[in-house]
Amino acid sequence: MKGGFPARYAARFGVFAECLLVGVWMALAALPLVTLPGALVAGAGHLRRWTADEETGLRSFAAELRAATVRGGWGVGLGFWGVLALLWVDLALVRAVPVPGGRVVGALGILVALGGAVGLLRACTAWRPGARWRGLLAAAARRTLRDPAGSLLVVCGFAVVAVSGWLAAPLAVPALGLVVAGTLAVERRGGVLAAA
Repeated sequence: MKGGFPARYAARFGVFAECLLVGVWMALAALPLVTLPGALVAGAGHLRRWTADEETGLRSFAAELRAATVRGGWGVGLGFWGVLALLWVDLALVRAVPVPGGRVVGALGILVALGGAVGLLRACTAWRPGARWRGLLAAAARRTLRDPAGSLLVVCGFAVVAVSGWLAAPLAVPALGLVVAGTLAVERRGGVLAAA
């Protein structure tokens, strides 16, 4: 080491910095809400290419965002936000009106929301041009249930975003890239990305 960071630390910091940058790109791309799946796909694709030393950048991010959104991603985004809204109303009703078993219903609602978010992330990391969203989501749901350790790792990524946002709200935006990078690692561990 000559007066600076060793090369291995510099490379790891580079991956971390790229995750933070792609988190900002994804947050901006997901502002219309229905583009959330496309933004996740584009972020995962960018990080996958970047870690494989392939050429990538904002143009390829935008092209993948457009392709994933136009080919059914907007419908997936609309459905995802619709289901979350229904779960939120359900939880609000359970809290407002004390009913027997209300706490169990509330806990199940939270688990369903977390499972849906994990499944969506896993489907987005497996997306490739020409893939059908229905098949991706079904396979991701199976992986979410069959790989509880991997799903828990993704949920821990959500916790990192929540804590970052709690400490300083602007930190939650770049932390989104870390969640996608973590999901890519979970999918690679399960052999999904090698097969795709």
